[in-house]
Amino acid sequence: MAFTDTKGRYASFGVVTSLPEEVIDAFWYIIDNYLKGVFQLNELIQFELLNKAGQISFRFSEKNLPTTIIFDSPYSFDPFYPRKIYVTDNQGKETIMLADEYSLM
Repeated sequence: MAFTDTKGRYASFGVVTSLPEEVIDAFWYIIDNYLKGVFQLNELIQFELLNKAGQISFRFSEKNLPTTIIFDSPYSFDPFYPRKIYVTDNQGKETIMLADEYSLM
């Protein structure tokens, strides 16, 4: 099961240059506090950043789960933020990356 034996956490160049640090940290917070131990996660999970009344909402989805969860945040939405974000677990090395960066792997 993925995301259970964290050895390191990383953010890709594209993520670091397009999202503020607190938004990046919010992904890890959501994974640690709302997803791990609740759902059996695959090695690849997907989030979508949504605009909800000017604030960011994180929509979580995964292919094997029929459930979609939306997490509201206090962070301001910026229309230039990337919409799709992937988080991968490669044997404990967890990385947040843009959809375009994932397709290059």
